[in-house]
Amino acid sequence: MQTSLERLRRSTPEEQGIPSEAINRFLDEVEGRSLELHSLMLLRNGLAVAEGWWAPYRPSDRHLLFSLSKSFTSTAIGFARSEGLLTLEDPIIDYFPDELPEVVSPLLSRMKIKDLLIMASGHSQDTFNSLWKQEDGNWAKAFLSADLDHEPGTRFVYNSGATYMLAALLHKVTGQFLLDYLEPRLLEPLGITDAVWEKCPRGIAAGGWGLSLTTEDIAAFGQLYLQKGAWNGRQLLPEGWVEEASSVHISNGDGGESDWSQGYGYQFWRCRHGAYRGDGAFGQCCVVMPEQDVVLAITACTNGLQDVLNAAWTHLLPAMKKTELPNNPEAAEALTRRLGELRMPPPQRETSSPNEGRLEGRTYLMEPNSEGFQSVSFSFADDGADLTVRTAKGDHRVFLGRSEWRINQVQLNPDRPESVAGSFTWIGPLTLQVTIQLLEAPFRQTSTYRLDPDVDELELLVEINVGPKPQTFRGKPA
Repeated sequence: MQTSLERLRRSTPEEQGIPSEAINRFLDEVEGRSLELHSLMLLRNGLAVAEGWWAPYRPSDRHLLFSLSKSFTSTAIGFARSEGLLTLEDPIIDYFPDELPEVVSPLLSRMKIKDLLIMASGHSQDTFNSLWKQEDGNWAKAFLSADLDHEPGTRFVYNSGATYMLAALLHKVTGQFLLDYLEPRLLEPLGITDAVWEKCPRGIAAGGWGLSLTTEDIAAFGQLYLQKGAWNGRQLLPEGWVEEASSVHISNGDGGESDWSQGYGYQFWRCRHGAYRGDGAFGQCCVVMPEQDVVLAITACTNGLQDVLNAAWTHLLPAMKKTELPNNPEAAEALTRRLGELRMPPPQRETSSPNEGRLEGRTYLMEPNSEGFQSVSFSFADDGADLTVRTAKGDHRVFLGRSEWRINQVQLNPDRPESVAGSFTWIGPLTLQVTIQLLEAPFRQTSTYRLDPDVDELELLVEINVGPKPQTFRGKPA
């Protein structure tokens, strides 16, 4: 079996009809607009013609896909339908007799599997929050108990709870966890290994979010759809499913210049220029361009995905030719060099401070706080520092580079270790800034430690790049 880093063959942009300069112009705009991409792969005619990872992100790292997960859940529905396990016209209530409310409304009785696929369940808002708040952990019960305000199938309302229900339905009809069901049908044929999917309290895949894959996994998935479900001479998905899933089934806007208002399929967004995509928060994206025989896979941390798509439509799309272009060694070499040197530099101010000894070897006990921070301690070396943070869940140790990244394996959740990159820099004689970048997600934590020698106290300000408001904690030496 091919490994996750070998399955797609490589080519040069010019050999596949794309000028290297066009890809460089795309990168110029992305970087000029400060759109934080973590990786990209551009495929043409089934071949990877450009690929890059912004260090410390690496090709082998899985990345949390957020709602791009939905397109994989939809694909599982396609497999299940082809195997006769369900039809899209089946009423949802038929699959969840034990989770139904005491009174089943006429609207709920008419909700079908297809209504969930096209985000037209009849709810007026996303049911995501009500799922999380369900005290007994029965998310299906919470979804089915939520009020319905519209006839199912008639109004688009983006609803992650609807996709969870598809995953729960698949769990019932297959008797398997979603990844286990997809393993022989999708994952193994595409060379996808080590996939991870978050579960609800009852052990069912979240469906609408929570899947983690590598960038090349995303690209291979897009290529499967571009090839209408065929892969290495095998028809994995029925060709008709791919056409159906990627077509418009419900309006979600008035078109125009927005790629969020071109219509919606089965957990796929339609785009301008005849394209469609799977799409997740902060820029996780798989764009399929059938007319150009192109797939663009991206992981990122940006709220400006429309700007990324605009850059693709402006610089990549019009430059694509149907035939091979003349070799341009100078431009190709410049692009290859640029892609190989992509990086997200950590904050770099001062590599050391005369007050470093004030922190060396000391443990600071934090005041009681809602986040469960109990203590922090530092141990410095010539090439970096060990940071140990104690919480109610135990000690978390990260090695930090001096104004450069150091990659660690950290047990952030009980199931498995995760890769993070850590760095520190001094932004003043008494102020240390620590940056920890999760390599399997877009999240970045910046912690500013400020020493107050007058009262021998440590103030800690913690900020998350896409999280809640900054929080301040205080501690004194143990």
